[in-house]
Amino acid sequence: MAIDTAALNQKLQAFVTETSHVQGAALVTPTGLPIAESLPKGFEESRAAAMAAAAMTIGDRIGEELQRGPIQHILLTGSQGHSIVTLCGEETLFLVLAGLDVKQGILMLEIRRVVEEMAQIIG
Repeated sequence: MAIDTAALNQKLQAFVTETSHVQGAALVTPTGLPIAESLPKGFEESRAAAMAAAAMTIGDRIGEELQRGPIQHILLTGSQGHSIVTLCGEETLFLVLAGLDVKQGILMLEIRRVVEEMAQIIG
């Protein structure tokens, strides 16, 4: 059964437009290949996918070395906003770009909700 990429793109677009302070999102493979995206203008899809995968790989290594167990998500905060990478099922990662004004608790609840919905689409 093929993955419904149109449904994934629609779900990502709805997440970005309906979630306050979210600027973009992408679904990528753990090896850094893009699957679906709704990123701001000027963002290169393949580059964003590669960075999300690299962050999760490094996070996994840190979690292992510091005996924290498997990583659930990574939150990077910079002067321009937040980047969150979280697991979406066993075979995909979900990247979210959000502004500094986002309420992190609400954002994490929304991420969890959309991850569950996308994981069902992926199968």
